[in-house]
Amino acid sequence: SIYEMFGNECCLSTGEVIQVIGFKIKKLIASVCENNDSSQFSAKVELPLNFPGLYKVVADKTPYGSIEDITRKVSIGPTRFGHPCFYSPEDIQLANLTIKHGEQITFNSVEEVDGTLAVSCDVVRGNQSHSFTLPLSQEGKFYECEDDQIYTLKEIAEWKIPKCRNRIVKLSHTLQMWDSSNPLPQHFDGCLLLTPVYEVQAVMRSRKDIVHILSDLDVEVKDITDCYDIRSFLQPLSLEDVFERTSKEFPMVAEIMEGPAGSQTPTNSLYTGKEIIIYKKYQAARVLASEIRSDSPKRHFLIPLSYKGKFKRRPREFPTAYDLEIARSEKEQLHVVATKAFESPHKELFSVSVGDQFLVQQCQTSEVLEEGRKKLVDVLACEQILSDGYERVLLPMYLEGGFVEVIHDKKQYQLAEICKEFPLPFNVKVSVRDLSVEEDVLAAVPGLQLEEQITDSYLLVSSAHSPVESWEIPVYRSNMLVHLLSRDTQAVVPPKTKTTVEEIREEQYYMVRRYENQTLRPPPRPPKKPT
Repeated sequence: SIYEMFGNECCLSTGEVIQVIGFKIKKLIASVCENNDSSQFSAKVELPLNFPGLYKVVADKTPYGSIEDITRKVSIGPTRFGHPCFYSPEDIQLANLTIKHGEQITFNSVEEVDGTLAVSCDVVRGNQSHSFTLPLSQEGKFYECEDDQIYTLKEIAEWKIPKCRNRIVKLSHTLQMWDSSNPLPQHFDGCLLLTPVYEVQAVMRSRKDIVHILSDLDVEVKDITDCYDIRSFLQPLSLEDVFERTSKEFPMVAEIMEGPAGSQTPTNSLYTGKEIIIYKKYQAARVLASEIRSDSPKRHFLIPLSYKGKFKRRPREFPTAYDLEIARSEKEQLHVVATKAFESPHKELFSVSVGDQFLVQQCQTSEVLEEGRKKLVDVLACEQILSDGYERVLLPMYLEGGFVEVIHDKKQYQLAEICKEFPLPFNVKVSVRDLSVEEDVLAAVPGLQLEEQITDSYLLVSSAHSPVESWEIPVYRSNMLVHLLSRDTQAVVPPKTKTTVEEIREEQYYMVRRYENQTLRPPPRPPKKPT
């Protein structure tokens, strides 16, 4: 059977031995529903896995008949996506715990308990987590719980489509402006019924790369696993597989079987067939930054703390008085100018006019008269800057106006200094570009908001032949497969590391914000304006 693979013909001869290493969703066929009625789908469109957008998963209404049924069809594992949640319409009686009907059960991992396969689970009651195991033989009806997270199509394809089932998703957020090339209708905000189209990933003894075979290829095969030595095949490893190896196993020499896509350095240097040295695995700090602009799409970057450019501060904007309270610091007094007028409903509190300037002091309570009764409310104490001095005023915390920061600090800062001295988010502009690189992508950006500092996983890699420099490869954003070579490494000490600013796509930005720093919590909502 001869078929075309990425524009090249590939031949599967009679008697050819192939090792299947996995199944992967190649693309999605989406049935479109524009009116949010998940039972009425019309037009079908083809969507690539990198199609932009964020989606909510609609819980599957078809129950699973046993725990084993779930483990066969649903992805369960230690990764951040591998913890699906189910509920039973009936109570489940365990030895020392009763799982109540409708209670959310989180599936964490599949493990062996006393010689029997079981799923490690937990339920949360109040603020306390209760752990237990459910054997694969446990029968009953198990329904998917509602999922309030948002996902990219790639995440859904890899983790949220059970085997032998379709998946309904609802568009939550578009990531690009609509144009005629978009297969979805303009202003679409309905549901999609996703049907996966699979491909088989395999290795052949005659090839050093990964062979991708579409699942509808008309070819007959026979399973000879039990009578064949699979060690004669190359064993592909993802970067996640390499990262899970112990630190003692590094450094190692590998050959790239499938290189990552992209034109950024070092991605453009990592191609199929290239031999590389992987020196070590580690966690490294990055600052997540976004371009400051009113329209979309914004550009997003991960900046290493070793970035050698310098920054000058740019004014921050604050929509409410509550945001002023969050932004103020002990290091310096916050000076702002009002860009929007606000009429206070209480005579005891100050009414703001456009152009008023304030020095922010502190949050406190103040007594106001409301419908003839005295009442304590939260206010922001400020000093209004007048032509002949200062006047102490109280702004209602719910004030919905607009303020722009007045910058007095003209100093130029290194990135590490900013992270040490100021709370993030923090607005800046590159004032001196990084001269250690040929092209500083940040220098052309008119303004940046440094949003948060994260920790990410990397592999330190160089060319195996005459290495001049080494690169940091992000483990979870580089779709790359390698196989390890048996020969020992000659260079144990890596050459000089070239650390670069990484520009990330918008869906990757949401993934980083959502998962890389799970301890981050948004500030509480500001108090509501009294009615």
